[in-house]
Amino acid sequence: MKKITTFAFALLITVVSFAKPSDSVKGEINATFKKNFRNAQLLGTETHKAFTKLTFKMNDVIMFAFYNNSGELMAVTRNITSSQLPMNLLLSLKNDYSACWITELFEFTGDGISCYYVSLESADARITLRSNGDTWEVYTNTRKQ
Repeated sequence: MKKITTFAFALLITVVSFAKPSDSVKGEINATFKKNFRNAQLLGTETHKAFTKLTFKMNDVIMFAFYNNSGELMAVTRNITSSQLPMNLLLSLKNDYSACWITELFEFTGDGISCYYVSLESADARITLRSNGDTWEVYTNTRKQ
């Protein structure tokens, strides 16, 4: 779970690097992508120091696949609306964070688990929550200056 937490944090706060994977790694990533997502339409590629992010469309849904520099699929994410959350998570947000607005919400699938991340803002803070089964846990909490 720690590995997923670290990777998910990197997804939330992506630092772009100028390092590019070799052509052979790019080839491996493209081959693996075509195998994993046969009917997908590739829309874009972003190369970062430790991973490559592929933006694609499949079944009319925009998704993001993250591959390590060995060409292995690490995770897939997709932005969602709050109405797509499980009801218990949606009600918890409405009850416990009614003074905040949602700035980012996505479903994360990787390393055999699926969870949701939501970033909320208020006048004084930005908080990111991660689903843990039927509940939310605080992932990060930052006070605004």
